[in-house]
Amino acid sequence: MKEKVEAALEKIRPMLMADGGNVDLVEVTDKGVVKLKLTGTCGCCPMSQMTLKMGIEKLLKEEVPEVKEVVAI
Repeated sequence: MKEKVEAALEKIRPMLMADGGNVDLVEVTDKGVVKLKLTGTCGCCPMSQMTLKMGIEKLLKEEVPEVKEVVAI
């Protein structure tokens, strides 16, 4: 599943990079929890939680149905 998540993140990265940010995959648990680290301007942006839940999590769940939740660390 980790490879599927990484492939889906590659589709998101250009949008994040356009705003000076990025995302690093830290872990994918057996329970379908994806742990990410937002970097660059995404790491300190006040809208980062919305980006994480409404953008990244939504896309990951569509691309990889095994994903249950996405959390930032």
